[in-house]
Amino acid sequence: MSDIMIGTWAWGKGSNGSSMIFGNKRDEESLRASFNLATELGFLKWDTAAVYGMGTCEELLGGLIQDRDDIFISTKYFPQKKFKDGALTSSFEGSMTRLKRDAADLFWIHVPNNLEANLKEAVPLIREGRIRSIGTSNVSLAHIKQAQQVLAEEGHKLGAVQNHFSLLRNDQQEIIEYCNSEGITYYAYMVLEQGALSGHYNAQNHFPTLSMRGLSFPARKFRKIEGLLSDMKALSDKYGIDPSQIPILWVMGKGAVPIVGITKPSHAKKLAEAMNVSLTEDEIISLEMTAAATGIRQKGTWEPQ
Repeated sequence: MSDIMIGTWAWGKGSNGSSMIFGNKRDEESLRASFNLATELGFLKWDTAAVYGMGTCEELLGGLIQDRDDIFISTKYFPQKKFKDGALTSSFEGSMTRLKRDAADLFWIHVPNNLEANLKEAVPLIREGRIRSIGTSNVSLAHIKQAQQVLAEEGHKLGAVQNHFSLLRNDQQEIIEYCNSEGITYYAYMVLEQGALSGHYNAQNHFPTLSMRGLSFPARKFRKIEGLLSDMKALSDKYGIDPSQIPILWVMGKGAVPIVGITKPSHAKKLAEAMNVSLTEDEIISLEMTAAATGIRQKGTWEPQ
């Protein structure tokens, strides 16, 4: 539990928030209850970003973590295509204000736009101890090596990589193995494909049409993954856990640390219940083969590749 990161993208409101992306209205009371139960269960690493609900996610999370020094906070700066001097620093300060923190345990450059320039701008904050670890997200292996070189020249190390990795985006093994060999923590996001791999949706009961996830994963795609969902259900029955936990365990079996979004206390409970389960190598391979047969490779509009 100490390694898993809890994601909060669905916690924001307004632009790039819960309703726009997920098609669900934010229930602040449920989110507070989710946070309380998750932390009681030992999930103390929390991931957010300045663009999640355009700061509203950070504000809510900040209210929950204030006066708690046991919470590990990860947040991100989303750089524009054209580099603007001071933008990273300004974004960082805004995030810290909303999170009610002086320092970030892990601070990400959300996409690799002007990666070298943005990393160099982050260096003073790293030296001051306000960025305790620096990470890059949505990156290729070449980006990772570039980041390592830039930071090494300044006497620092790349701490983490966060990429899209799931049964329907299984193209990261080389990067995962490289990161693990270099002492860089690899975090996988969208391991449940925003709920498509939770086992609780299908072609008849699919995502809200007027939402980003509904547009990227319509009913026709759910029809293609019926076999995969069936295999997940069989494994979950075998281990006595919820089907939503099978893709999470698969990611862990591949050597990555999952970022798992929760919006209800039951999500935290199901995650905790699965933490004493490990999939066998045969089960991992079988899931991959079924997933590959779907012909689906998911990609977010924000992802550079």
